[in-house]
Order: sequence, then C-alpha cells, then structure tokens
Amino acid sequence: MISLTGVTKAYTKQSIGLDNIHLHIEAGEFVSIVGQSGSGKTTLVKLLIAEETPSSGNIEIGGWDITNIKRKEIPTLRRQIGVIFQDFKLLPKKTVRENVAFALQVAGESHKRIKDIVPRVLHIVGLGHKMERYPNQLSGGEQQRVVIARSLVHRPKILVADEPTGNLDTLNTKEIIEILKKINQFGTTVVLVTHNREVVNHLKKRVIAIDEGKILSDEKHGKYRL
Repeated sequence: MISLTGVTKAYTKQSIGLDNIHLHIEAGEFVSIVGQSGSGKTTLVKLLIAEETPSSGNIEIGGWDITNIKRKEIPTLRRQIGVIFQDFKLLPKKTVRENVAFALQVAGESHKRIKDIVPRVLHIVGLGHKMERYPNQLSGGEQQRVVIARSLVHRPKILVADEPTGNLDTLNTKEIIEILKKINQFGTTVVLVTHNREVVNHLKKRVIAIDEGKILSDEKHGKYRL
C-alpha cells in the first residue's frame, strides 16, 4: 500500500529531513510514526501527500509511483489519501455540513452525491446532530471530528493523521483515537504521526520510531520508547 525505498530528502547539505528510509506499510494497517520535533515525521507526511518530492529513492502509494508525480496528478492522489492536521483549518462562516460539503464541491461532485455523502461521514464521527452548527459553536474535539469527516468524503484508502490530538485534552484525545480505530476497522490504512506516548502505548499496534531522519525501530506491537 505504502512503500518507500531508499528515500532521502535533503533540504541543504546540513539539513536532512529523511536519510535513506526503507518503509513498507500494508493495506489495512494502523501504524504510529513517532519521534521528537525535527526527527523527520513531518517530512515523511509531506512526501506521502506529494507536498514535497524526495531527493532520491522511490515512493509508491497503492502501486502508483509518485516519486516524480506531475502537478496535475496531485489532486487524484489527494483523493486517495485523507489528511488530518493538528490545526483544524475549518471555514468559520460555513456550517459543519457546509465545511464537509465544500471538499466535495471543489472536486466537482454533483449536488445529489454531496447530499448523500455528507450526512454519512458526519454520522461516522458522531456529529450527525450538529450539522448546522458553526465551528465556533463546537468544542476542539468536535472541530477535529469535522476535519476527520471532511477527510473521509472521497473514501480514501489511506488516512494520514499528523498530530491530530496535539491541541486536545485527554478525553477528546481518546474520542479521536477511537474514531481513527473505527475507520481502520472499515479497512482504511491509518498512519498516525504523534509524539503522544499514552496514545501510542494504548493502541498496542505497529510503531515506527524516527530520529534524525532515520528509522530507529519498527515494532509490530510496539511502544513509545524514545
């Protein structure tokens, strides 16, 4: 599903984001990528969503070599990969329903399809009853759930969650992780990038530790050991 072969990302001779990474993630896996700030986690996310290209090596997503992906092909890739960031980036003057629908509108989906999909994804994240609320009427955890719903509208094969609980308290963190686990049970590959030790240790799933652009460890049922 995700395969990186000998991937290096060098910004300058002194600044190496990733250093000769070899990584394979199977379809349907739930993988935590852990490491301190500056370890290379964010670089990895940017490479996976083609925000950046590698200096050397190859990247495949679902059998598609995206190493030198063309700009016009990036929207197609992004529809296969849902992305959740720490900051919610919701449109403040649009309702929950409109925020989620907007992701479909910019992709040119029909009104009928939008009307069908939006309630479904909001139901998955437990916000079907708050579709007409605005972001400022929601808690931080609820806003992050809207972001998750928005990331699911294209039924992505992969969901990349980059520090999705960084701004949340313990209770909301648990709720978000439970939603990610449920999405994974539907068959979606989940890549969780985090420095939250408690979350990683509670999951008891595969853990890949990165430091200074290199993979330190890769454990099938790992813990946060850094």
